[in-house]
Amino acid sequence: MTIKWYTYHSHPHKEEMLFHQIQCHDLDGFYPSLTVIPKNPRCRTVRPYFPGYLFVYVDLDTINFSTLQYMPYSCGLVEFGGEPAVVPDDLILSIKKRVAKIDTEAILKEEKQFISGEQLVISSGPLEGYEALFDQSISGHERSRILIKTLYNHTLRVEISNKMLEKK
Repeated sequence: MTIKWYTYHSHPHKEEMLFHQIQCHDLDGFYPSLTVIPKNPRCRTVRPYFPGYLFVYVDLDTINFSTLQYMPYSCGLVEFGGEPAVVPDDLILSIKKRVAKIDTEAILKEEKQFISGEQLVISSGPLEGYEALFDQSISGHERSRILIKTLYNHTLRVEISNKMLEKK
């Protein structure tokens, strides 16, 4: 009995549906995905780490190959030279660790989100030490627009990385 990991190709944007099909057939699978917070609330909150691909852990000698090839939402196993490509166990383990690390970082980053009008201090860079007001998030919560008061009460709008900002 040789149970191995194989790469499974799905129809576009159907990775999650194919993963549910794998589970319905009582097969082991791995769908590497990331939880995201989209700007548009109607967008998906789970995005695939490898769009169009997931992994299945099966013994091809005991399972009917056509079951995998013709499963709904499937484009079949990834093959090289007519042979299904085997994925090493340690690579699957490292992908699982990497996805978990990215999700953990996203949770920590989400905790560092600011509210409009909140007072901030710039903690690094050429504007280090300046106080500012948070205006809005830019490009997926990685950057922010802040307002800095300058001489004669002029307000300067600056776009800056969230890593450079701290709550006052």
